[in-house]
Amino acid sequence: MYAVVDIETTGSHAAANGITEIAIHIFDGTAVVETFESLVNPLQSIPPFIQQMTGITNEMVATAPPFSAIASKVYELLKGQIFVAHNVQFDYTFVKTQLKAEGFELQSPKLCTVRLSRQILPGYPSYSLGKLCRSLGIQLENRHRAGGDTAATVALFKKLIHEDQQHHIAKSLKRNSKDWILPPNVPKSDFDQLPTRPGVYYFHDKKGKVVYVGKAINIRFRVNSHFSNDAPTLQKQRFMRSVHRITYQECGTPLLASILESAEIKHRWPRFNAAQKKQEDVYSLFAFKDQKGYIRLALDKSKKNVSSLLHFPHQAEGHSVLRKMARHHHLCLRLCFLQTEAGPCEGVSQQLCKGACQEKEAPLHYNNRVNAALQQLIAEANFLIVDKGRNLKEKSYILVERGVFYGLGYVPVSTQLNNLAEIKTHLTPYRSNRYIQQIIQDFKENFPDKIQLLPPVTFSIH
Repeated sequence: MYAVVDIETTGSHAAANGITEIAIHIFDGTAVVETFESLVNPLQSIPPFIQQMTGITNEMVATAPPFSAIASKVYELLKGQIFVAHNVQFDYTFVKTQLKAEGFELQSPKLCTVRLSRQILPGYPSYSLGKLCRSLGIQLENRHRAGGDTAATVALFKKLIHEDQQHHIAKSLKRNSKDWILPPNVPKSDFDQLPTRPGVYYFHDKKGKVVYVGKAINIRFRVNSHFSNDAPTLQKQRFMRSVHRITYQECGTPLLASILESAEIKHRWPRFNAAQKKQEDVYSLFAFKDQKGYIRLALDKSKKNVSSLLHFPHQAEGHSVLRKMARHHHLCLRLCFLQTEAGPCEGVSQQLCKGACQEKEAPLHYNNRVNAALQQLIAEANFLIVDKGRNLKEKSYILVERGVFYGLGYVPVSTQLNNLAEIKTHLTPYRSNRYIQQIIQDFKENFPDKIQLLPPVTFSIH
């Protein structure tokens, strides 16, 4: 038996809104055998625009029973039945939430007549209940009232049963079917094509614009998790209504998926992504000669159109690297802006500085050590991460130049790469950001066996 349901509400999400009217028609596949309809006092004011749309006013529900008074009856009607509605997730979430508040736990199989109509009756310009009924010649009286919409949904469902030559209804009711959890506008074929491998997935709106980007170790499992809960929040309802298509890019490793996700979020700025949208400061190492001819090193925020030597995701990391370099190569803390307060040079007292800040060491000797230090540092910041590809016939490559992520790509195992220029022809460049820099740095420290340093490039500041 089917319980065909329609509700009218005070708003679009169940967490903060109430039901103003409910209609339930128990349908045996041929005829309606029982009906229940009632106005419901939502115990809150109905917004004026909803009053105009439904015709249900505050005065009409003032004397109607609250949902608590009819919860037992509603539960008895729905228990053991297949819950059917036009955009079933909306109606089911509201009814389930209201019943749960009264101590009833509803767990029903669900069928969505929006999704079934798209599968069984393809090609119509709109699948909203009113427009679809008009196209099919189904009479719809009292639009946006629970009784009228439920009667029309029964007539539509009856037609779907009659026209279902490919057994879409039976397939949707199978235990492992994902039909009912998907947003009503998403083709099931989009979900069925999703791989169980690492990658990035994209949710698109009806115009094709990307509204959400996510990463996953298992794309299909992760996409399923977005839709498999009945969260009654406004954000969830808006999200479900907005998604019309799902696409994906398979990646060879979770690291590649994380990098691609971050790059795509920064590039596309999707509506429903909250993380990784903050403005970030990336820090760079700058070098210049002062009036006395000494090379000075300084860590500062990266600046457009100003050349720098290296880049760091965080200021603390940059200072740590600079301090280690100064200690190892006996560079002056003052000339590296690591000591800015007045007083004697700390490096001299610690026998780390040879007195360049006091002009006790000639600029030529000091600058030679600075260039040697930078040569070593830059060599360590130019590398490839070589790892698994999307299949056994390819490898994945991530290129980092001077500490900055350049791009990623896949190269056939049989291809011989002789130099950096050849490698770049196989890579897709992406704009780097702090998050990408950090996860690459973490990976480099944890998996040194996957790092290939690039041939050193002669470097010197004159």
